[in-house]
Amino acid sequence: MAQIYVASPFFNPEQVDRVTRLEQALTANPTVKDFYSPRLHQDAQAEQFTKEWATEIFHRDMEQIAAADVIVTVLDFEAQNIDSGTAYELGVATMRQLPILALQEKEEGVNLMVTESLHYYTKQVADFATYDFNTLPQGEFVGEIL
Repeated sequence: MAQIYVASPFFNPEQVDRVTRLEQALTANPTVKDFYSPRLHQDAQAEQFTKEWATEIFHRDMEQIAAADVIVTVLDFEAQNIDSGTAYELGVATMRQLPILALQEKEEGVNLMVTESLHYYTKQVADFATYDFNTLPQGEFVGEIL
């Protein structure tokens, strides 16, 4: 079974709701053994939002991407932009040649650097409850490419 890394913004209630629903779908999926979602791992030895905390979180997240077989991402952020941290994680995943599976609930254009890196795309979070992470079926991006 694949080790999954969840790349997503979680800075406001709407974003937290979206990634929480994604985490619930992954939990319900019988082909998912485990996943790592940074939202659930913000605790660190250092005080939150200090340089030491940031360094610890960065290294932990990079270790988890290095251990991942698949990246599941949320593209929704603000207007036609994705979160810069999520974009960074997708760049790392692309360089590691990991399959990137994307959720986008909003009707927004997406930069071609992201759309061209995707292995699977959906607008329905529920699809991640039934997606087969053993066979990793593909699904093309559907929407406006920027």
